[in-house]
Amino acid sequence: MLWALLLQPVSVDENKLIPGLIITALGAFAWIKFRGRMDQKLSKNFSLAEFASKDGAETPPDVLENLQKLANNLQVIRDEIGKPIKINSAYRSPAHNKAVGGVKNSMHVKGKAADIVVTGVTPAQLGQIIFRLIEQKKISQGGVGIYPNFVHYDIRGTKARW
Repeated sequence: MLWALLLQPVSVDENKLIPGLIITALGAFAWIKFRGRMDQKLSKNFSLAEFASKDGAETPPDVLENLQKLANNLQVIRDEIGKPIKINSAYRSPAHNKAVGGVKNSMHVKGKAADIVVTGVTPAQLGQIIFRLIEQKKISQGGVGIYPNFVHYDIRGTKARW
């Protein structure tokens, strides 16, 4: 659930309203808390905002735990490649997952998956790097799907390839 700002009309006295709105203390606190959480670093190069559901849904605590583990694995991949990783999709709220046609038991809904791209690295090349890092036990075993424009990587704990 996203926090909404609470806005109130500005009033000098009971009979006169000044055009404009002020943000109430509760609304300001909620906004600051939300922004602070989204800026939260999960690893050296990844923030929580990059993993958030695209529909703005709040990230549940159990999902946040999984996102931390996912970010740690993606950090290893990023350090290996030496280039930024762009996250197209990571956590999906159940509603967002349904809206985009995701499977019911998607690793995205659990916060265990990310669809990623790296500029200058093809999905096939990125997939090979991920396979090697899994084999070397530097990152978690999981699902790897190589698509024309991105790679899906998840930390389900068992091998899955497509």
